[in-house]
Formats: sequence, C-alpha cells, structure tokens
Amino acid sequence: MVDPFGRHVSYLRVSVTDRCDFRCVYCMAEDMTFLPKREVLSLEELDRLCTAFIDKGVRKLRLTGGEPLVRKNIMSLVRNLSRHLESGKLEELTVTTNGSQLARFATELYECGVRRVNVSLDTIDADRFKAITRWGDLGKVMDGIRAATEAGLKVKINMVALKGVNEHEIIPMLRWCHEHSYDLTLIETMPLGEIDGDRTDQYLPLSLVRARIAEEFTLEDIPYKTGGPARYVEVKETDGRLGFITPMTHNFCESCNRVRVTCTGMLYMCLGQEDSADLRAPLRASEGNELLHAAIDEAIGRKPKGHDFIIDRRTKQPAVTRHMSVTGG
Repeated sequence: MVDPFGRHVSYLRVSVTDRCDFRCVYCMAEDMTFLPKREVLSLEELDRLCTAFIDKGVRKLRLTGGEPLVRKNIMSLVRNLSRHLESGKLEELTVTTNGSQLARFATELYECGVRRVNVSLDTIDADRFKAITRWGDLGKVMDGIRAATEAGLKVKINMVALKGVNEHEIIPMLRWCHEHSYDLTLIETMPLGEIDGDRTDQYLPLSLVRARIAEEFTLEDIPYKTGGPARYVEVKETDGRLGFITPMTHNFCESCNRVRVTCTGMLYMCLGQEDSADLRAPLRASEGNELLHAAIDEAIGRKPKGHDFIIDRRTKQPAVTRHMSVTGG
C-alpha cells in the first residue's frame, strides 16, 4: 500500500473498543456516551479486517482502545492474530494499554507472541494519578507493569506532558523508567474531541521540555524507530532511551506509515483529519474480500500529507470532533 506521497503504509493501529475503565482529563469527558454494541465490529470481523491489511502489506499491528484489555474475550482475537506472526507475514503484534488489566493478561500476551507493550502512565504519584485518570488505581497499574516485565514483555511508558499538572515529574519519571529498564516516550497533548477543560491550559511544548532535560542530562539523537512517530534520544547518564512525540511543535507527517481503524470499522488515514472510509459496509456485504480490498485501496489513495493540529486561545474547537478513545492511541 503506497499513498499519494510515496509513503508505504505498513503499520495498522486498531481500536478494538471505545470503552475504557479510566476517564483521563485530556482524553475524554467524565460522563462519556459510548457506542452501541451493535455498531462495534465483532472479534471475528476485527480478525478478518486485520488479516486483509496484513495481506496488503501491513507488517506491524497495534491493538488499542479505549482500553483494549477491557474488551470481552479480547485474548481470543490476540490468539487468532498470532498466526500471522507464526507465518512470518506479520513482524510485530503489540498493545497499548493503561495497565489496569495487565496483571491478568501479561503472561498470555507473551504466549501469543506479543513482545512489547506501551503503558500510558502520566504520573507515579498516587493522588495525582487519581486526579488525572479520575477512575484509575495506580497500584493496579504498577502490578500490571511488574507482571508484564516478569512475563518477558518489554515495557515502554507513554507520558502525556501536561503544563502545571505533571511537568515537574518528567525528570523523576525519566529516572524511574530507566532504573527499571523501561523506555519513556513523552507526548504533547492533542486537540481531539471535546473535554471538560481547556487544552490551552494543558499544552506543554516538548521543545521546552527537552531543553529542561538537557540541563541535567546528555541527550544524543539516535536512529532507533519502533514504527511509530516518536523521535528518540539516548540519555548518556542512564543508558536509556527517551522518545518525543511532537504533533504540535514538530509534526511527524513526512514519514507517516500508519493508518487507524476504529472498532466500528472506520478507517482514518490521518489521526488529525476527519476524512475516513467505511470498511464495515464492504466487510459485511460479502464473505469474500474483494470489496474490502477495493475500499482499502481507495482510501489509501487519498491519505493526506499531514494533520492540521492547532492549540491556542483563538482556536476553541478541537481539530477533530472524535475523542482519542475512538480512534485509538
């Protein structure tokens, strides 16, 4: 799959559910209305959809949400998808999670061929964690991270940098992650969906954060890539990796190899654009995949050059109306 700008699409992120057991303040409103279950693809349909993309050249597949591990019988989907790892068609199957269910599923994930997980964790202060997630339990997340490590999974921590909320914790988080051999990736907040607060108040440029970190540590740019948008440095003093995802200060669109599918079968060629393609209709219209493949090809043919994210006082509306929990992280 090659888009109009010559970029090969080899990475698919699939949101298996829009539901989550947290209500993070920058991600969604506390009183969320979730999709009716009849609109959500079955696990069998998700398997068929992922397989169609793999047949068309996807080599890395990430399951996201919402919180993917709250989806009922989710491990049956992971087990089925693992056949593509065994055949060699798929290079990597990974999961992004808030960690709340990892203690239950870490061992089984490893047995299914998953070798690394991204855990969204914005603070290791219990009170602040509760304030950010509203419903989360830091103890359960820490238990999940430990279980993942014990199961053999490589853990990467994803931390959204929030001005006035956790910015003073970034360096302590860096030290904690590298002490435990976890990579850390910092993420700028993105204008996705209506939330209860003002994102202008939350936005913290990572260019500023990097400059602060560089006052205490030696940062060396490295070519390490995981397939996602992060740019990585090596922290000499800790011998660990630190990533920066900067959709606002330095977008990563020129090398974008990713598309996203929601749990309803909507294909978004860009996280920051509203343009989409309905894959559920062709998926359900025929037992064969000809219609589905044609719909995928048509959509990739109009993948945009990049997003148009803006956060400032004049731009009150989010760049796109859907929440991150709909499209997947």
